[in-house]
Amino acid sequence: MRIKHFLVILFSLQMTIMTSTAQTNGRDFKAIDEYVKSLGNLDSMSMGTINNVVSRKFPDKIDRVRAIFDWIAMNITYDVKAARTNNLAKNTPAEVLKSRKAVGIGFASLLQDMCSAADIRCLTVDGFIKTNPNQIGEKSTDINHSWAVVQLGESPDTWFYVDAALGSGYPDAEMKVFTKYFNTGYFFTEKALFNWDHYPDNDAWKLGSAPRNKGDFYDLPLIRSMAYETGLKSFSPRSGKIKAKPGKPVSFSYKMNNNVDISKITLQTGEKKKIKTKDVSFSFSGGSLNFDCKFDEESSYPMTLFINGKEFMTYLVDVE
Repeated sequence: MRIKHFLVILFSLQMTIMTSTAQTNGRDFKAIDEYVKSLGNLDSMSMGTINNVVSRKFPDKIDRVRAIFDWIAMNITYDVKAARTNNLAKNTPAEVLKSRKAVGIGFASLLQDMCSAADIRCLTVDGFIKTNPNQIGEKSTDINHSWAVVQLGESPDTWFYVDAALGSGYPDAEMKVFTKYFNTGYFFTEKALFNWDHYPDNDAWKLGSAPRNKGDFYDLPLIRSMAYETGLKSFSPRSGKIKAKPGKPVSFSYKMNNNVDISKITLQTGEKKKIKTKDVSFSFSGGSLNFDCKFDEESSYPMTLFINGKEFMTYLVDVE
């Protein structure tokens, strides 16, 4: 009985360690990232051969998933034209490897197949994301994205989000231009952050803290790629729609990793030819970013917050 009890404790301890270290915070993947980058696109190889070259080098399952995520995000491009028209054709893993482009379902399916070949359980999840500020407050019913859940154990505590599509870069609001930008923040993302930006079609795939329903999800602001780089933990205002009075300051507050280096905060308001930008004074200490902003022009328009020149969060502002 003592031996059995000891084994149970040991297994629980191992699972706790795996769970705590599975998040990228505090775990160094630099050597894996550099190795995968050095491989290039491997365009003359089959998926099985690619998988062996990319992931079999690493005995640890988390390292293997990281290598697979890296290779896909580095070498597959998001197909904005297909995403704009919700065209899911030619998104099987074989077709994606041939064309080297895909929408969310193609990225997720390829990651699922490569993980399966590397003896790692991974499933594809369909759902919703917001890419345009005009979607704030809407109740869209059309599935427009897919991502993966990697399962390292039986408990949901050992299941992790991976979005290789958004890890490969980001589209513009009109889904016409894709900027290639490798972002490791979409690998084993902290669950609350991921859920502010993704909503599954099946509530069973909500991991951790998440909006109660799709309406609550669409009421949130747009979470941009820099939020993943900074490890966003909380934010205020919570609503994606801000009502303001002319000349009256609105307070903004964000909690993130305390090792983030912030040199500039910029606000961009308006759209197209009416876009205006301005830098704002801010305070940042202990991972807490705070600033106030006044809106003078009476109108309704999107406002995007940039940190160090990178998009962080977008709201709709109604000044009256």
